[in-house]
Amino acid sequence: MTEQHWQPGDRLMHSLRPEWGTGLVLSATSIRQDGKDAQRLSIRFDRAGTKNISTAVATLVAPGTVPIGDSRSSAEPDAPAAPDRAELARALREIPDAASDPFRPLVARLEATAALYRFEPSGKLLLDWAAAQTGLTDPLSVFSRSDLEEAFARFRTLLDEHLRGLVRLARREEPAALSGLGTRVTPEVREMLTRMLTER
Repeated sequence: MTEQHWQPGDRLMHSLRPEWGTGLVLSATSIRQDGKDAQRLSIRFDRAGTKNISTAVATLVAPGTVPIGDSRSSAEPDAPAAPDRAELARALREIPDAASDPFRPLVARLEATAALYRFEPSGKLLLDWAAAQTGLTDPLSVFSRSDLEEAFARFRTLLDEHLRGLVRLARREEPAALSGLGTRVTPEVREMLTRMLTER
């Protein structure tokens, strides 16, 4: 989905999976997929290992265009100064731009919001959430597990309120944005949407 031509050695991020961290392109092969020129990339991500990804279906971006932190080590040349703890804590409380940017289509914001429910308040999914929110490779290097659990509980409350607001907006202005969304979300989110649609 990206027009950028990636080369081995390039650093990038998967825009829908920021919790994977920064990736290093290991190899790049030109392909034709669905009638379009694309690339098949082998990428080693900081937090997800090596993945083979087609640019025909994945949105890959330069590291500076994804949230706050930078997962490069401080030993890497030209690495930016690490954000302070207060800035990172603020990032834990924010709804990502993909879900909240008013200039994005409403259906895209609804889908991005629904996708945030893939995270859980414990285990690896809690760490993935914290990494996605802050850009840190290892969120436990800055926060305790208890800090992350508390922050996730606050985030989840904000996320529920945000989804409720998007549903109200869609009901008023763009009902078509809700049709079909129920088939592309988890059963938990489908149940929440059903409840929210019946609220007055």
